[in-house]
Amino acid sequence: MPDFLTLAPEFQLSPVHWLLVLLCAVIIGAAKAGIKGITIVVVALLAIIFGGKASTGILLPLLIAGDTFAVWYYNRHTQWKYLIRLLPWAMLGVGLGTWLGKDIPEALFKQGMAAIILVSIIVMLWWERNKHRKVPNNWWFAGLMGLLVGFTTMIGNMAGAFSNLFFLAMRLPKDEFIGTAAWLFFIINLFKVPFHLYVWETIRPETLVLNFYLIPGIIIGLLIGIRLVKIIKSDHYRQFILLMTALGALVIFFK
Repeated sequence: MPDFLTLAPEFQLSPVHWLLVLLCAVIIGAAKAGIKGITIVVVALLAIIFGGKASTGILLPLLIAGDTFAVWYYNRHTQWKYLIRLLPWAMLGVGLGTWLGKDIPEALFKQGMAAIILVSIIVMLWWERNKHRKVPNNWWFAGLMGLLVGFTTMIGNMAGAFSNLFFLAMRLPKDEFIGTAAWLFFIINLFKVPFHLYVWETIRPETLVLNFYLIPGIIIGLLIGIRLVKIIKSDHYRQFILLMTALGALVIFFK
């Protein structure tokens, strides 16, 4: 094996941890194929194994690998008018998250991740119980959701709840929901890379080697996710998103 593909000592994992990390890769693939909400479980597991801040740098390249497939497969369904409303605010949120998260102690960083999960699920549950309310359709709603998307994706790769909330509020059908979200996170995740490389220094050659070994898991997850999206009916899709988000929140809260 070439030296550049040798895992660093810190990534010489136990069999159980390898199994969990590979499961995370499969879940990421399924999520990027359209099964939204389940990456919160991945965030929790990787934070347990590698630590809060370090796990964000390990996870980001895996997300980008899945994003690349998602934008190719669902591109025809993208609704750019909604995407353009979110992106500038999300980028501002990434900058805010980078600044606030740079020197946070590890214990506080993990607590912040858990708090973001809990707030996310409360917001989404509130929205589902108040679907009869008029959907906000002005700049402040997109601005607030965009800021929260950017901030939460930088702190813990957990922006799904707020992007889901915005797209659900816009009443996007299932395929348009998936296609628009795919481009949102592809752009935002690429935008985050320099901050992880040069500010937080959580993406390193050693972490990229680990990412390389997890790519097959992502491919398997993509294939599984494509089949599941076809099975899930549109009228149940919103409930499924909320259920999976709630399960992920419980995992990270009780870890």
